[in-house]
Amino acid sequence: MEQTDIRFGSASGVTVAKAKAPTPNEAAAEIARQLPSDDLAMVLVFVSPYYDPHRFVAELVKHFADAPVYGCTTAGELAPDGWDENSVVALAFSKRDFRVVARPILNLGNFRVEDGRRIGSELRQELLRDETEVEGSRSFGLVLIDGMCRREEAVMSAIYASLDNIPIVGGSAGDGLRFEKTWVFFDGEAHTDAALLILLNTSLPFHVFKCDNFVPTSKKMVVTDADIEQRVVKELNAEPASEEYSRAVGIVNTKLDPFAFASHPVLVRVGGAYYARSIQRVDPDGSLRFFCAIDEGMVLTAATSQSLVGATLDAFSKARNEIGDVSLYIGFECILRRLDAEQHQLARDMSELYRQNGVIGFHTYGEQYGSMHVNQTFTGVAIGRRPV
Repeated sequence: MEQTDIRFGSASGVTVAKAKAPTPNEAAAEIARQLPSDDLAMVLVFVSPYYDPHRFVAELVKHFADAPVYGCTTAGELAPDGWDENSVVALAFSKRDFRVVARPILNLGNFRVEDGRRIGSELRQELLRDETEVEGSRSFGLVLIDGMCRREEAVMSAIYASLDNIPIVGGSAGDGLRFEKTWVFFDGEAHTDAALLILLNTSLPFHVFKCDNFVPTSKKMVVTDADIEQRVVKELNAEPASEEYSRAVGIVNTKLDPFAFASHPVLVRVGGAYYARSIQRVDPDGSLRFFCAIDEGMVLTAATSQSLVGATLDAFSKARNEIGDVSLYIGFECILRRLDAEQHQLARDMSELYRQNGVIGFHTYGEQYGSMHVNQTFTGVAIGRRPV
């Protein structure tokens, strides 16, 4: 693969750090040693569930008294040296190149659309306050959200409607492959049942992207019985969900586990485009539990895969065509893409590709892109270089 010259912090205004120390306190200190401590707009950190999230974030903020610390837990890390786990990655954004405002959204179990719209509108006005003009081409947003909240769709649609075309991307926090509890960091604490909206204004070129490697087939499945609130599909085409899914995607004699679901997502058509709706697990009664919202009457389309490496290379090429040299990518990648790569012996190639191109971020329980909550994708923002 072609080597790409990545110099974090030199021309992007973003400095990157990684730690794999055995304890939260040591990991926080290791991150702090690698990052500048002055003139920072924010520190963004992605933390493996190997570390106690409360202890880690409480310790890290001690090292950055003058800069806000935001972040979340992960299902794997996109580190400077490629895909990793049981680690911490962090990005420090300079005040020279970025202006940052952020607002938490608490108590997602009782989230109301009007609350999301109000928060988005207020935060956009805060971003505008010290700027003569803020346009979508110079501002973008990042969203981090509890990956177990099942409220991503409502949150994203409400926020996006209030931002006046500011592009937003993000990820649902992870918990390895445990699917028990995930955490979002702000105000020096780790919160669950919460989301965080971050808006950035920058003089640097950037490009927001979404990448996937699946195309629709002619095989359709209609959700005929579902528990919408729990994202559980009980029947497809009036047949037991797991049996009909296995038949439609051609894996009747295959065990339904995360690797099978990663290789065989289903798609939903929205506004003329297809988006993946990935399955988290099969329940004992044969129902299918999804990562994304489902509804009765929804038409699911079986998908076939194309080259994972090729699709990702195309995304990187498009970013360079849009903004020229890319200094780094802030990336949010579905954990199922990682499992799919491992299943097909592509994990080493993908990890090396990310290392070469400077992808920093985490493996997610779902990705945010515009007004959508999606699965089995790689979303993010490419940051260009400061003009010489």
